[in-house]
Amino acid sequence: MFKVQDFMTAPVICTEPDARITEVLDIMKKNNLHRIPVTDTDGKLVGLITEGMISGAGGNATSLSIYELNYLLSKTKVKTVMQKKVATIHPGDLLEQATDTMLREAIGCLPVVDDREKVVGILTQNDVFKSFLEVLGWYREGVRVALEAKDEIGQLEKISKIFADEGINIANIGVYDTTDGNASMIIRADKTTDGLKQALEGAGYTEVEIAKAE
Repeated sequence: MFKVQDFMTAPVICTEPDARITEVLDIMKKNNLHRIPVTDTDGKLVGLITEGMISGAGGNATSLSIYELNYLLSKTKVKTVMQKKVATIHPGDLLEQATDTMLREAIGCLPVVDDREKVVGILTQNDVFKSFLEVLGWYREGVRVALEAKDEIGQLEKISKIFADEGINIANIGVYDTTDGNASMIIRADKTTDGLKQALEGAGYTEVEIAKAE
């Protein structure tokens, strides 16, 4: 779970190196895409083309009429403007690894390739955002409980027992490290009780906030 294959977009729309830029623009517009992997006849990745690259292919557009620009793009092939050196990820790699790569490389997507370098999907920033929301249980109904806890062994067990004693089921937990020996926690639960906040504060947890999940 939480591997690239769990969150990537698949199947993915690809194009060929000899395709015309105007063809790619039509595909992007029709499918609301901003970047498209470029593959050879065997489905292997050979490049990536984005809206930004296409904009650059038009040169100084202000000096061209719309007809001249369309003509230029209709004659321009993908292989002349595509990015040939592309960072990729394997479907079995961890989502964290993919996210770290996207941040370090300052890129908005990663084509996903199998062991034969064939494109099997694409991972975008939006896919990562969706995974973040799923980890925190954003789409679940119930309550959102935020609290501060000491960063030490056994805390999750203690917190889980408090919820269990209150008859509350925990659905999702997110933990964020801090620099003062404490950790911020976000817990999604199916419900709350009148005594939950008091029980948590009585056990030494601070900054306890309970709100209905939306």
